[in-house]
Amino acid sequence: MPELVFFSGTMDCGKSTLALQIEHNRSARGLQGMIYSRNDRAGRGKLSSRLGLVTEAVEAADDMDFYTHVVGHLSSGGRVDYVIADEAQFLAPEQVDQLARVVDDLDLDVFAFGITTDFRSKLFPGSQRLVELADRIEVLQVEALCWCGARATHNARTVGGRMVVEGAQVVVGDVDNRQAEVGYEVLCRRHHRRRQTSATAHAAALSPDVLPVDAPR
Repeated sequence: MPELVFFSGTMDCGKSTLALQIEHNRSARGLQGMIYSRNDRAGRGKLSSRLGLVTEAVEAADDMDFYTHVVGHLSSGGRVDYVIADEAQFLAPEQVDQLARVVDDLDLDVFAFGITTDFRSKLFPGSQRLVELADRIEVLQVEALCWCGARATHNARTVGGRMVVEGAQVVVGDVDNRQAEVGYEVLCRRHHRRRQTSATAHAAALSPDVLPVDAPR
């Protein structure tokens, strides 16, 4: 039976790499998919990974109706055997409903990839709706690591290397450039709660086990 599958994890855990692998495996067997992405690091209309792999994609705009778009492609003589939606956390809840309709009414597998929570540890609306509707949720097994070596479970937004907890939910940045005006870093829960990034930890020469009250003044 066709499924709506939500592949979830923190930043830097290989979601886009897996999306590209699924696309490669299926296209190598002669299948044709519709690939959607949004706010990809490589630019509009791209699905890319930090390993340097990239493929063309349809940019999923705010007003895109996924069901109508897939039906239009089929009606014009195109072929669709499956759908991939990367950066699915940025989708509106109604767009996730449209992806579910693609599964139920068109009998197509839909593979959605995204992070679950934002830099404040709050659910993205798109991810929340995917959790509510997905036939299956897969937590990626490639573990991203906090600077202390523990498993990273939280996404942090940084400005000049310092963690911030206020601002718009969606601000484009990257984990590869944490010293930029806006960057991102994955942290364990302990250091996310303490707002302790790799840059601030290094500057303060703190051990991961030192409590905030023990920090040198």
